[in-house]
Amino acid sequence: MTVLEEGTEDRSFGSDTMKRFSCECGQAVYFENSRCLSCQRELGFLPDRNVMAPLMPGADGVWTAHLPAGDARAYRKCRNYEQQEVCNWMVPVDDRNVYCRSCRLNRVIPNLSIPRNRVLWFRIEQAKRRLIYGILTLGLPLIGREQDPINGLAFEFLEDSQSGVEFSADIGQPNRVMTGHNQGVITINIAEADPIAREEARETLREQYRTLLGHFRHEIGHYYWDRLVRNTGWLDTFRERFGDESADYEQALARYYSQGPPSGWAASFISMYASSHPWEDWGETWSHYLHMAMTLETAYEYGFAIRGKEIGHPHEHLESGDFSSTARIDAFEDMIKNWIQLTEGMNAFNRSMGLPDAYPFALSPPVVKKLRLVHRIICEHVQQCA
Repeated sequence: MTVLEEGTEDRSFGSDTMKRFSCECGQAVYFENSRCLSCQRELGFLPDRNVMAPLMPGADGVWTAHLPAGDARAYRKCRNYEQQEVCNWMVPVDDRNVYCRSCRLNRVIPNLSIPRNRVLWFRIEQAKRRLIYGILTLGLPLIGREQDPINGLAFEFLEDSQSGVEFSADIGQPNRVMTGHNQGVITINIAEADPIAREEARETLREQYRTLLGHFRHEIGHYYWDRLVRNTGWLDTFRERFGDESADYEQALARYYSQGPPSGWAASFISMYASSHPWEDWGETWSHYLHMAMTLETAYEYGFAIRGKEIGHPHEHLESGDFSSTARIDAFEDMIKNWIQLTEGMNAFNRSMGLPDAYPFALSPPVVKKLRLVHRIICEHVQQCA
């Protein structure tokens, strides 16, 4: 595999967003943009401020980022922005790391001597930055291996030694890279960045939904289970909602892949895979909470309204510092209500275009209870760190 310093050349950024950003000239800009299409000014995302900003070049690779209210701060481009054009994030000038908060988490990237791998890595980094944006927005701990060499978060982007992507029948075979999490290290099979291979896997595994961003959000759920649930006061409540995680994991997965989900699984689980083991139930539920929180933020930023009522900001209580029980409960109930109504509309729009449902899931009462627990755990952590 190739070490961190390697790069890619693809620059075809998308146009969707979570927040709405704009250039100084007034042109709308998006989360993946590196240049304003109106005034041609270079842009960079500032992870310490969670905003996009126009950049003015200075000496010795230092850029001035112009922020609202006349604020200006000095930054350097992430090395993967400056040299490889696979990133658009900035590094504060007093930060000695040459990589941004997202790229510095990489431990292994694909072998870039294979041209196709450059495209796949670019797509992987796009999805990872969206993941990290959500983590920063929610105020969750983001601790890399440089801070905690044993349990810190790290990513490895690996490829199979032969063609194909992991399927149920391939588990345990030596030539397969399995997407997963192990003691803070998240491994992603780069074939997941190939839409054809990913759709083939989705069909084979009879999944309703399979995306690169979804993989990231699911796997980081395992990381946060270790940090926020394991060996904490939340463990007993987790077991009440999700089950006993001490059940043999390998046996549970083998049973799931050989026999499928239990009859009536949809009454208690967000997905078929969630029924395989309590850890996977948590990972699936966590990822859906992030789907919900980040999509509702986008809806808020674009002024979406449901039957004349505007969607509120899903994290307003966190940003305001109101950690009261009433605020937490009200925030979650509003999120669930808005999410159900919003996804009904999203699915209807997609069907009108002849597309698959954007959110092909049903939230049963037990699933809502699990999502509520994820919400409570996140709120408690943010309160402790406030």
